[in-house]
Amino acid sequence: MAKKKTEPVEKIEREYIIPLRNKWKKVPRYKRANKAIKAIKEFLVRHMGVRDRDLDKVKLDKYLNEFVWTRGIRKPPIKIKVRAIKEGDFIRAELFEMPEKMKFKQARLEKIEKKAAEMGKKRKKEEKPEEKIEGKIEEEKKEEEKEKAKAGEEVGKEVGKAAAKQVKHSGGKIKQPKRQQRKALAK
Repeated sequence: MAKKKTEPVEKIEREYIIPLRNKWKKVPRYKRANKAIKAIKEFLVRHMGVRDRDLDKVKLDKYLNEFVWTRGIRKPPIKIKVRAIKEGDFIRAELFEMPEKMKFKQARLEKIEKKAAEMGKKRKKEEKPEEKIEGKIEEEKKEEEKEKAKAGEEVGKEVGKAAAKQVKHSGGKIKQPKRQQRKALAK
């Protein structure tokens, strides 16, 4: 089998200041942030040379999206500075300069991810050979079966007590309902 040759994907990186006010002023207030996001995508598609002007080929960074939405849906930013990276047909856009507030948030998220990765590594080290694990699984299954059997016995005793109580209070006769009770009410 012959190996396929993968051509290196050309990577184009550009910085733009995208004017948004003209676009979002044309729509109702409750749609402005949505229109700002769409305007960013349209601008990048037009200026980065995407075929068929397909907006689905533009991916925005979550911090860019959050920056547009920081002041809510009614008041998106007037302009935004963006770094656009084109790899093949796809464009990835991110904020050029991160505001201080978002830097702290990004650092906190990275710290959480790093901690999670370390915990995953520790768990892998703590895992024991499969033979011991299989033995434990079999023991756990046997214990579960014993617990189920005990629970079944207890339920049987409770049902018997309830029947005896009903017989005692009904004068020795068990009254059957004249017609079946609705299932929703029986619960």
